[in-house]
Amino acid sequence: MRHGRSAWNGKNLFTGWVDIPLDEKGVQESIEGGKKVQDIPIDVIFTSTLVRAHMTLALALLNHSSGKIPVFLHPGAGKLETWGQIYSEETKKETIPVHMAWELNERMYGKLQGLNKKEMADTFGAEQVQQWRRSFDVPPPEGESLEMTAKRSIPYFQKRIIPLLEQGQNVFVVAHGNSLRSIVMHMDGLSKEQVVKLELATGEPLVYTYDRGRWST
Repeated sequence: MRHGRSAWNGKNLFTGWVDIPLDEKGVQESIEGGKKVQDIPIDVIFTSTLVRAHMTLALALLNHSSGKIPVFLHPGAGKLETWGQIYSEETKKETIPVHMAWELNERMYGKLQGLNKKEMADTFGAEQVQQWRRSFDVPPPEGESLEMTAKRSIPYFQKRIIPLLEQGQNVFVVAHGNSLRSIVMHMDGLSKEQVVKLELATGEPLVYTYDRGRWST
């Protein structure tokens, strides 16, 4: 699930790694998107390190049929890890672990971050900005291309998430337009020409089934 609309999505600004929260529409999108998966069991959650994804997953689970509460884990974070322990096994059963990973962050938009998309199209041309936004291997100035994003997101997905699916667990991934585009490109076997047309709506869940290396929707 891509996060709900952020405050900068609403202002048509390039966001990238700038840590911007959801706006009011994004809050509602997240709640409504969550209702579409409220009856699917969730064993574990993976998300980026950015607050708009955290807000989205928390809001999406408000109406989940399990009633379970997401708990953000902080391995290697000193006291935040050691002091944030749950000592009741019964309480643990009513939670869902949340793993945060920078590898699932949005692509880094370089020197476009904070700039208006329409103004950039007026300055550099709509075709150039479209290349920066949707192409596979053309990075924005001092930023990441989708290809570069895929080189961090897909190995993480393969190492941390697929083994859990192979164990029969249900995994909820809440991330960003381009980190998820790269993963969907991998799952659906899209070419770099096909991925140009791939657009993921904010707050709209995609449900995939994994079976012995095969993906279906």
